[in-house]
Amino acid sequence: MGDRERRHTRPLGAVFVPHAEVLSAGDLSRALTRMAHEIVERNHGISDVVLIGLQTGGAPIAEALCDRLEQIEGSAPPLGLLDVAFYRDDIGLRPVLPEAVTDIPVDLTGKIVVIVDDVLFTGRTVRAALNALGDFGRARSVQLAVVVDRGHRELPVRPDFVGKNLPTAREEAVDVSLDGVRLGRLVGR
Repeated sequence: MGDRERRHTRPLGAVFVPHAEVLSAGDLSRALTRMAHEIVERNHGISDVVLIGLQTGGAPIAEALCDRLEQIEGSAPPLGLLDVAFYRDDIGLRPVLPEAVTDIPVDLTGKIVVIVDDVLFTGRTVRAALNALGDFGRARSVQLAVVVDRGHRELPVRPDFVGKNLPTAREEAVDVSLDGVRLGRLVGR
């Protein structure tokens, strides 16, 4: 969970209190390397691939995947960042946080777009991302890469590339950083 989301998640200003490490930094690194190989295999290379990291949690993951793809293929795919705050269907239910930058460096028309995020939960952020991507061209296909799929889907969304399937309770929180994945709870201050 990104710091921006944590500051505005109920209880407001909540603190993440971990109770289990699910993936160490080394485990996460290996998962990202595996996911990069899967992206190359599924798309027969990366010549038409564009990575789009969702702000804020997906941005560092997308950068790490981009680095691994460059190591595997010898060149990096275009990398963009997308803030979906204004495309969400729950704008009235949670604060709109348009603080993060959207930067899509290429026209997405005819490209294979891989949306990258840290955690897949209800599917609503991915739905918002799909709506937002239409403003940047008509992609040939859109795929989804996530570090953690925690279940509890509210929309028919399924990832193409997953680092770890992690069944959770709805009230639990998952914190993903390049230092690893931790399971815990949000506690009010």
